[in-house]
Amino acid sequence: MNTELWPPLSVIRNAFQAAGAAPAMPGASGHETGTATVAMPGAAPSAAQLQGTAAEPPRAVLDLLLPLAELARRREAVAQRAFTARWAPGRLVSVVHEGRLLGVLLDRSIHGELWQGWMAAGEADWAGAHDVLLEPDDEPFEPAFGLVQAWNMLTLEPSPQLCARVLGEVSATRLAAIRAVHDEWAAQTPLPIAPEPGHIALRTVGGVFSVLSGTPLGPQDQRADYQALYRHAASQLSTALQPASSSASAASTAPRARPQPRPEGGWWGSIRRWFGAEGWVRPAFAVLALVVVVQNVGLLGGHHAEDEEVRFRAVPAAPAAPEATPANLAVRWKDGVRIDEADRLLQSVAAEVVGGPGANGVWRLRVPKPVDALAVLAASPLVESAGPAQEQRP
Repeated sequence: MNTELWPPLSVIRNAFQAAGAAPAMPGASGHETGTATVAMPGAAPSAAQLQGTAAEPPRAVLDLLLPLAELARRREAVAQRAFTARWAPGRLVSVVHEGRLLGVLLDRSIHGELWQGWMAAGEADWAGAHDVLLEPDDEPFEPAFGLVQAWNMLTLEPSPQLCARVLGEVSATRLAAIRAVHDEWAAQTPLPIAPEPGHIALRTVGGVFSVLSGTPLGPQDQRADYQALYRHAASQLSTALQPASSSASAASTAPRARPQPRPEGGWWGSIRRWFGAEGWVRPAFAVLALVVVVQNVGLLGGHHAEDEEVRFRAVPAAPAAPEATPANLAVRWKDGVRIDEADRLLQSVAAEVVGGPGANGVWRLRVPKPVDALAVLAASPLVESAGPAQEQRP
């Protein structure tokens, strides 16, 4: 495979190996120092660098300025959004490590201040099947970190030496899709897609999500060397955060990033895992996103022929939605809800009360179609919160 990918691997490798001061983020400092800094990828050229461009052919100047103008627009949108410094699932952060800016999409907190996430980069040409490209609906986000490496997990914790900044935030649905891609990578699920470096298109993952990604790696694929560079960077970044040798024993017992065990409960269990337990207590965050997933099941099963141009030709039609399996839900009603009102709502989703109310006012329901029922309950003005019931284990 001798497809020329941009930027060349030698340029990417040199960027990792080059020594220098910490990169200067746009607006990160209002004063100058005598130390040279490394600019963000795609930073606008200085006035001195633009000297002589008047002699360039108009088309060449336009070809240069249009991408820079779009880059400036997207970064200005990030600056205007003014994300807070708080870390949360789905937030895209930049960190400084050995003089280089690296991107990380946060997944979840796994122990104290320790977070699990995935490396994020900007070399779209080098995308594999388990890289997820962020799309216009995910804006604003830093363009240099618009490629989430769902195969490249790491652990991270907030610390002064990282100079961490929040430069984007994906929706609950997008985060769930990235988790699904990660699970697909961890399970080494074979994909009916031919290796084709440099090719990017939409594909279906988990039977419900549509993601923009590359193709699987083939034999002697140059993208394997690219992934090795970023895998090493993630390992170094995680290692750099370990305590000193005097606390090495404590560090060895700290949780590290690793693939999650396969969830129980089939497709429904996977949906619960992908949206994360932390989201079920906030219906606006996760349950409404689940409604989007339910809609996607129908959309992905009925795409039109003209859509095939942007899909991998080797990918078969998206599978139909799996047959619903009855499951238990937990519901908390709002204050003042009458019994007859609640009864009519429960009848509309064919729910059977199997327990409650508990000490926290939660009722347990048995429903034949849990996804549809959860969407209806979450949208009802009678319901305070709704989500999958936590099953009691012996």
